[in-house]
Amino acid sequence: MPVSRLTYKYQATIPRQVREVLALGAGDYVNFIVDAEGDVTVRKLQPQDSELQALEATLAPEWGSSEDDEAYENL
Repeated sequence: MPVSRLTYKYQATIPRQVREVLALGAGDYVNFIVDAEGDVTVRKLQPQDSELQALEATLAPEWGSSEDDEAYENL
């Protein structure tokens, strides 16, 4: 079972075995999926996934307020 240790900045190296299985390379994005039981799955994001997430991150502060929710709740 591959193991990695967190640095003081909470960074971890993805073990070679996991990188090979996921076909990860430098600069790739990974997604951490946490299920209801607290188990975590790591998957490689495809280029279109990472582009969508980057776009979503730029829009979230703009459209995520309680005022927006109230204004659009009856649409």
